[in-house]
Amino acid sequence: MEANAEQQIAELARRFLPDVERSLREAVEAGGELAPMLRYHMGWENLEGAPTRGGGKALRPILCLAACEMSGGDWRDALPAAAALELIHNFSLVHDDIQDGDETRRGTPTLWHLWGVPTALTAGNAMRVIADHTAGALTAGGTTPDVAQGTIAELTKRYLEMIEGQYLDLSFEAAERVSVADYLDMIGRKTGALLESAMHMGALVATGDHATAQGFGECGMRLGLAFQVRDDWLGVWGDPAFTGKAVGADIRRKKKSLPAVYLFDNVSDEERPWLEETYRAEEIEGERLDGVMAMLDRLGGDAYVQRIAEEQARQATAAVDGLNIPEESKQLLGAVAEFFATRDM
Repeated sequence: MEANAEQQIAELARRFLPDVERSLREAVEAGGELAPMLRYHMGWENLEGAPTRGGGKALRPILCLAACEMSGGDWRDALPAAAALELIHNFSLVHDDIQDGDETRRGTPTLWHLWGVPTALTAGNAMRVIADHTAGALTAGGTTPDVAQGTIAELTKRYLEMIEGQYLDLSFEAAERVSVADYLDMIGRKTGALLESAMHMGALVATGDHATAQGFGECGMRLGLAFQVRDDWLGVWGDPAFTGKAVGADIRRKKKSLPAVYLFDNVSDEERPWLEETYRAEEIEGERLDGVMAMLDRLGGDAYVQRIAEEQARQATAAVDGLNIPEESKQLLGAVAEFFATRDM
């Protein structure tokens, strides 16, 4: 199933992404003096302006256009929404890199590391404004003004949720305890909101029907949760041959992902002082790292986190069960959900 889902996603990418990239390239040129910096961040050019073959997975535009097509629409009508989504996502990455102090992304230096924080902030802000402008082109493809307005309102609502999620994530860094419910709420905003927006907008452009759009949106949000929770699993128990990271990498970095949240929620009173002392260190290494991993093992953290990912995948599939869309579309979304919850990298 996993290989089949990967192949189906790859086929959607093959069909959709050339037009998405063309729309993105046209949009980015509105950045004027900032355009070279934006092209670099998007992975299209190196520092000398020479073409590169970089770029992200583009899951959001793929799911947006797929939802449009599955709902009976012409996916090309949703291109402005899909391109706007990818621009919003990339605006968030520019700011995330600053907030996290990450000096590289996709193997290349980040904007702030090359040009400084003030310039990178400006570039990220420009990308967000360009995204708004891009979404405004929906009516040019035949989308009615009412549907276009509803689509843009959905995008704005969800990227505000994404920003709220980033704020919550930052606030969790200083918190000694974070509940599982609070953590899932945070990733539902930070990761799930744009995937919710992607599928909601695609279906709304196709049908103009808010109930259909909400069903697709719920599916997208649950897909985002499944993807992120599986990412959390991979950050602790993933195979280094696939992830490129050592086992326990997120524990070593003291990342407050779901395994750590679960651990603090379930550790015994006797072991809690040791755990809290361990997490006060700058980095968790050696015997301390082994001790945390053993504690997670005793508490069933591996199985718990995976169970949450699979439950979110089931809810993603259930969200479209009652929709009037082809059975093969439901099967494809089910395969994608399972892949998101079980992928190796």
